[in-house]
Amino acid sequence: MSINVDLLKVICKAPGAPGFEGDVRNLVKKEINDLVDEIRVDPMGNLIALVKGKSSEKKSMAAAHMDEIGFIVTHIDDEGFVRFHTLGGFDPKTLTAQRVIIHGKEDIPGVMGCKPIHIMTEEEKGAKLLTKNFFIDTGLSKKKLEKIIEVGSPITRERELLELGDCVNVKSLDNRASVFVLIEALRKLKESKLTPAYDFYAAFTVQEEIGLRGAKVAALEIQPDFGFGLDTTLACDTPGVEAQNKITHLGKGAGIKIMDSSIICDARMVRFMKKVADDKKIKWQPELLPAGGTDTAGIQQMTPGGSIAGAISIPTRYIHQVIEMCHKDDINECIELLVACVCELDQHDWAF
Repeated sequence: MSINVDLLKVICKAPGAPGFEGDVRNLVKKEINDLVDEIRVDPMGNLIALVKGKSSEKKSMAAAHMDEIGFIVTHIDDEGFVRFHTLGGFDPKTLTAQRVIIHGKEDIPGVMGCKPIHIMTEEEKGAKLLTKNFFIDTGLSKKKLEKIIEVGSPITRERELLELGDCVNVKSLDNRASVFVLIEALRKLKESKLTPAYDFYAAFTVQEEIGLRGAKVAALEIQPDFGFGLDTTLACDTPGVEAQNKITHLGKGAGIKIMDSSIICDARMVRFMKKVADDKKIKWQPELLPAGGTDTAGIQQMTPGGSIAGAISIPTRYIHQVIEMCHKDDINECIELLVACVCELDQHDWAF
């Protein structure tokens, strides 16, 4: 199966650190404007689109967060080196020898630097790397930098998309791959003239990487009866990882979430999603993530009484690095599963 790699490339390249998702939001809004019945941006910055269903008695919602892990400028020293604070979870060793972009009045490229190994003490060589050990070198003086950026300017990572075999490899597939899935699901509904069972709200959310903040706000407003989180999940199907810790495998289909650290998915929704996948011959695999949360929790918990919520997960290798990798077939299976689920919610017995 093929996907629109050119669109995915543009989505992944657009900067969108938590709280600074404007470029991604504008891109998504332009892409889906003709695919939905209504579209709006809430005060927090979530982009919410509505596709009217066969019935308005209930509501369904899917959320894909637009933000990517990034940084924010905290200090520019006298020599022009930039210090930063992280926005989202980083393993510090992945910052070594990386390029970044500081977004101010114009984009300023820079490199992540730290003390060279040649002048480290033996204690420093054996010490664990910390984010405070790093700085950003732009090659510019403090005087020049302060005309363009300031404390509070967002910073994102720089890495172009590559096609590697049947996979795509790039920064920020977490969670731009799911943004892509939600866009393409809306496109399939429109072009195939499919109608959701109930009014369907597609929420492109903000600030997930720092606490599921956008999804909580969106769910409070929408009050969905049924909810789907869309996010990447770990595919630790690589050398050195024991079988019980692999979570998912690339190329084995869409992940149907059972739980993560923020949610135990509604057992009724899990059964429904598995049945839909089997009936439609959509390739899937169970996903149980022991650490890490998703917007699914916000959808489930921010509705009075809770919503019947589950999640579609895209298996991804090397999450929170600049070389995240997804299989094209898995992305397609996720699109198919989401479309089938929102169209068949009225054909299932939701009793406990």
